[in-house]
Amino acid sequence: MDLKEKIKQLKNELDVTVVAHFYQKDEVFDLADITGDSLELAKKSVAAPTQNIIFCGVGFMGQSVKVLAPQKRVLMPKIACCAMAKMIDVEYYNMNLKILNEAGISNEDILPITYINSSAEVKAEVGKMGGFVCTSSNAYKIINKGLESGKKIFFVPDRCLGQNFAKQIGLKSAVVGIDDIEDVKSADIICFNGFCSVHQLFTPEDVDFYKQKYPDILVAVHPECDPAVVEKADFVGSTSQLIKYITEDLSPEQKVVVGTEFNMVNRLREKNTFILSSTKPECPTMNETTLEDLYDTLLSIKDGSYKNEIIVDDDVVHYAKIALNRMFEV
Repeated sequence: MDLKEKIKQLKNELDVTVVAHFYQKDEVFDLADITGDSLELAKKSVAAPTQNIIFCGVGFMGQSVKVLAPQKRVLMPKIACCAMAKMIDVEYYNMNLKILNEAGISNEDILPITYINSSAEVKAEVGKMGGFVCTSSNAYKIINKGLESGKKIFFVPDRCLGQNFAKQIGLKSAVVGIDDIEDVKSADIICFNGFCSVHQLFTPEDVDFYKQKYPDILVAVHPECDPAVVEKADFVGSTSQLIKYITEDLSPEQKVVVGTEFNMVNRLREKNTFILSSTKPECPTMNETTLEDLYDTLLSIKDGSYKNEIIVDDDVVHYAKIALNRMFEV
């Protein structure tokens, strides 16, 4: 019996749901019971009938499930860390607030919003300050809701997402540590200096190359891309929105070049789909999970050792859930 068959057999024997993010390798993705983007997976995992959840993704995603459903046992075949989420922790979060305070912006005048690509601890700090979590698909709506407070938005950790949505709304943004402090003080949306290493691979020159080679081609990118790339795109959307646009809204004959992670794009459709990069835009941490890791995690449920179980402090769960629930309310 090969490894895939052994995994399927264990799944049938155990009280477990296997979930996998769109960026996972095909071999892992194909064995999942539930697939989707980060928030979609968290919500579906909470609703899953099983006590055990095996989450094939990166660390913050497993944490989100645990925050939303602390009664479930959440395990990860590989506790890989999203590079963007790693760029901010509670210490860096507070250091940035201190910079803003020293520039004359008090915490009472700041409303934090964290992209879901952040640790539970950072989400908890945002929750304590009355802030929100957002995703790439609902950031526009969440930021607009936050602006109703009359406060400045402190957007963490992805500067590109903050800058792109600020431009879409017609507001001024600035990045702490990059822009002049006077620009930061006058900005409506103040961004933390974080980014996605995969989406930084795409450049305006890549867009120009494809436009010149195929004059009728459409360019579809994720809002984690640099603002200069987003400005040249024909469509900008989250992972789920990109999938819908390319597979449902476009004719199969319409050429499209896509600026997001390789594994997802590679599964979209068989022809007329290109990658917006001369290098392979593959997320290294999302691709850490292997079939062997998944098999070992299933075995650990069977023998009661529970490999790589996600544990989140009760206080962190409380405040992170507040920030997540504020998003759901919007």
